[in-house]
Amino acid sequence: MRRLWAVAFLGLAGLALGQASLDFSELYSRVTVRGVEFSPKLQALAGKQVVLVGWMAPPLKPKLDFFVLTKAPLATCPFCSTAAEWPPDIVLVIMPPGQVAEPTTKRLRVVGRLEIGVKEDPATGFVSLVRIYAERVEEVR
Repeated sequence: MRRLWAVAFLGLAGLALGQASLDFSELYSRVTVRGVEFSPKLQALAGKQVVLVGWMAPPLKPKLDFFVLTKAPLATCPFCSTAAEWPPDIVLVIMPPGQVAEPTTKRLRVVGRLEIGVKEDPATGFVSLVRIYAERVEEVR
């Protein structure tokens, strides 16, 4: 009961600060052979501050200016697989300029501005559908 109260309190505190809580299950309305359909909630939150909790996918390098957040821990690097093998519910997290994230196997809370739509990073060629431009990345205890 105490843990549920704490989770509810943290959610309300985030809303009071102008941040909306987002869950991986709320990213898409449906996934079809033609692709994914953004959920109404995801569309409504585009451009706004959100809080999303998940796991860092195994990275390619030791210091990260971006990483992939997943709903469950992954055993292998998603960059080492084809796009067809990637789970559909991943979110690209871009760190603030000049900041890097350390690789971790711990659960993370990401707070930042949500952006949706197909976008290719010119430097890496990485294509994403959902991105968060992070203000904060912290371990969930």
